[in-house]
Amino acid sequence: MTAGILNDVSLGYRLLWNVRRQVAGVTLSLHPGTGRSLDAGHLLTALAEQWSAHAVPLTLTTDSSELLADLLDLAPSALAHIGVPEHLLHTPAIAQRVLRASQRGLRMLWYGDPGARLKPAYASCFAQTVMNLTADEALMCLHLSRIPPKAAGALPQTDAPVQRDQVVEGVANAALANYCLDQQSASALLDWPTDDVLHAYRRSRVQPSQLGVSRLMRLIRTEAPMDDVENALNQEPSLVYRFLRYTNSAGLGLNREITELRHGLMVLGLSRLKTWAQEQRALASHDLNLQPITTQMVLRARFMTELLGDGTNSALARELAMCGLLSQIDLLTGEPLQVALHAIPLPERISAALLDQSGPYWPYLEIAIALENGQPQAARAAGDKHGFDQERINMALLSTLSAQRADSGD
Repeated sequence: MTAGILNDVSLGYRLLWNVRRQVAGVTLSLHPGTGRSLDAGHLLTALAEQWSAHAVPLTLTTDSSELLADLLDLAPSALAHIGVPEHLLHTPAIAQRVLRASQRGLRMLWYGDPGARLKPAYASCFAQTVMNLTADEALMCLHLSRIPPKAAGALPQTDAPVQRDQVVEGVANAALANYCLDQQSASALLDWPTDDVLHAYRRSRVQPSQLGVSRLMRLIRTEAPMDDVENALNQEPSLVYRFLRYTNSAGLGLNREITELRHGLMVLGLSRLKTWAQEQRALASHDLNLQPITTQMVLRARFMTELLGDGTNSALARELAMCGLLSQIDLLTGEPLQVALHAIPLPERISAALLDQSGPYWPYLEIAIALENGQPQAARAAGDKHGFDQERINMALLSTLSAQRADSGD
């Protein structure tokens, strides 16, 4: 077991989203610890031990030229693609290794700054390019997106900034995301325009997805095990929130507080659960652009429970997962977090973490937030503050990300 090497590196991650708005891949950034010599061979072995063979494709990137050189020399093609930023490709040692890695069949991705283009001499070395649009190129794409399809088809494809099968980075606009994925058949977007997608819902609540509600109803109809029903609910943070509001509503008359899903499911019963789910389907959303947002919320909850570790009381793990799921519920309700949470009874440990940034669950949430913000150094600092070593954080992150399946994106 070589996982001890994971103490010597900080990990950051970014997600790629395909045309179905499912996770198409994970980009893992590697940041060697300050003053530490990182054994790339042991690191690659540790990553291979933690990464599922059925997971979505993995890409490894780093800003360390020394580590990148080792990755290009040592990375097995079956484990991951290697990302090469344009500014490091200018380094002769990296350029030579890129040529050698290409000859041995290593798949590589080229990353450019806004407006940069891969030099023709290296074009055959890279399986894919990650394009970063300039402001002018983004505006041109938005203009092209408004042209009727027949007219757009008459334009030379080479005139469009975004080409088929490219990965596009830095898309901050929902209309631009739709153009890249739906009209230009881009391979994927690196990151998701969450703020702009949610801006369209600033005057209304985000409804649960049609896909999520249908999945829940199918399980109810087939009388699936309780664990499966609970897991389906946990894939939709807005459903979790609405279920807790419903089970604690005065009109239902349960005469007891329901603070967790399992308890609510048992008390409610199959018949009333089916009726409630049917009511949710009537208002369910078909907006696929919401799916990456809810997926990221679910990943936060999953990471927090992975960080808690195996062998922990299952009820405690479910409560921690709920803490993660509800930590961004304000984005879906359009209300301040305190107002949204006031509508449901919560265990004190969840309330303390979400509203006061304190209590036993806050360390898990703080580390998760730091990782999502692309700040591995901040995640390391948060881990140190709360007594979590870097290996534990990294292994929880790898377990969470490798659970994203390549066949379905779940």
